[in-house]
Amino acid sequence: MSDTPRTLTPNSQPLAPSPEKQDYGESRDQRTRIPEHVYQAAKGTDYGTRRATCPAGLTQPAARGPAETGTSSRQTKIARSRALVVGLEKSGLASIQFLLLQGAKVCATDVKPLSQMPEAAATLERLGVPFTKQSDAVFEGFDLIVTSPGVPADLAALVAARALGTRVIGEVELAAPFLLGRTIGVTGTNGKTTTTALVGHILHESGIPAQVGGNIGTPVTAMIETSRPDQWNVLELSSFQLETIAEFHADIAVALNVTQNHLDRHHTFANYAAAKGRLFETQRSGAFAILNADDPTCVAYASLTAGLPLWFSSTRAVTPGIWLADDKLWFDGELLMDARDLPIRGRHNIEDTMAAAAAARLAGAPLASIAAAVRTFTAVEHRLEFVRNLNGVDFYNDSKATSVDATLKALDAFPAGLWVILGGKDKGLDYTVLRVPLAAKARAALLIGAAAPKIAEQLQGALPLEQAGTLQNAVQFAYAHAHPGDTVLLAPACASFDQFTSYEHRGQVFKSLVQQLELKN
Repeated sequence: MSDTPRTLTPNSQPLAPSPEKQDYGESRDQRTRIPEHVYQAAKGTDYGTRRATCPAGLTQPAARGPAETGTSSRQTKIARSRALVVGLEKSGLASIQFLLLQGAKVCATDVKPLSQMPEAAATLERLGVPFTKQSDAVFEGFDLIVTSPGVPADLAALVAARALGTRVIGEVELAAPFLLGRTIGVTGTNGKTTTTALVGHILHESGIPAQVGGNIGTPVTAMIETSRPDQWNVLELSSFQLETIAEFHADIAVALNVTQNHLDRHHTFANYAAAKGRLFETQRSGAFAILNADDPTCVAYASLTAGLPLWFSSTRAVTPGIWLADDKLWFDGELLMDARDLPIRGRHNIEDTMAAAAAARLAGAPLASIAAAVRTFTAVEHRLEFVRNLNGVDFYNDSKATSVDATLKALDAFPAGLWVILGGKDKGLDYTVLRVPLAAKARAALLIGAAAPKIAEQLQGALPLEQAGTLQNAVQFAYAHAHPGDTVLLAPACASFDQFTSYEHRGQVFKSLVQQLELKN
């Protein structure tokens, strides 16, 4: 068998591996192009063994309508149900409105009083939905409980409700039977928002109907009304959203990376990884799983899915898949584009781009259209976002770096001369892994928020530390001491909820503070 990579012809047809590459049990000569750890994970799947041909005749996953997903029966059940919505952030409010449209009798609860949630209070008053502050007694007497992503699935009251036979689901699962069209689901510890937005951008620029939502902004229940059978639903999905899915299934599922995060919620890394793995466990025959061949947890997801794996790698060639070599992106042996043409900086953004390109290709976008769209993509707000250059000092906002791994990726995007702002609400993470890259690249770390003492203890001796306390103090200190050519980087490695309402709020405050700085004399 020839080792020459198969060449794809750019057209409107989605990628699918050629039949001779489907059997991971072939000769070792064939497997030389497949990393050993990828082979070990993939050989246990039904890729190329249970199927003699590629799914659906080498075409995209079939579009779905209500009749194919049990919507009629679900409508009947919801219309007759007494439903409780737990958590009144954006997805909770969208769930309430959707349940009311379906004819359910809805009540609402949250750990916070309505006086602290003016938007929720106004919405509930307008809709006539009763509210009770959260307590164990509130969860009794309902047929259906819908939780928002911020509500732990192992909450004692929810465990008790399940034991009594109450159906407990999340907002994504609530929407699943009603959402028309095909779905691309994107998960991972870092890069979800950028990748999801980029997939949507590529499909739009390629003339392929798509709408974007999920954790990126628009709740999935709010996307139902605008969904249609010939359209792609591109969803960013967090572990909080995925841990409660059952009927929801993605036609194309993407795992970018999985590193320690949200241990304050999931308790262990294994639980966290398993929650993300639900995206692949619920896939059906004919689906695709786009997996990071350089991440062992993502590789392991190949054994969970009924779909066909497609790999991406920044370190080696992988087939079928997309990889980085000699500063170029190669899609199954065909040149996609020069990686230096990417408008977003950082090696992690190259990986995000590869994953997005693979998803768009499977959705029908030609390679030429993918490359053209990538070149016109602009960085998502709060993700390594350039803010300003003042007196030769660059300011970058990476407020979305809410985990240690995200901060590592941000540090990797810069050569040296960094003033790094760290801190916020600790999520039970280990900050010692930041010692080496910070010592190599940073002039100082400026510590803010509740996690500052822990971070200081774990970074002590690696580099100069400044107990700034607040973001304002950190910005002012960094600017006062920075030299031309330096970079002030907000990459906190923590959640924002100790001093801010969200990472977006934190990023906006940072940008406002930077814009208020004046030229030095």
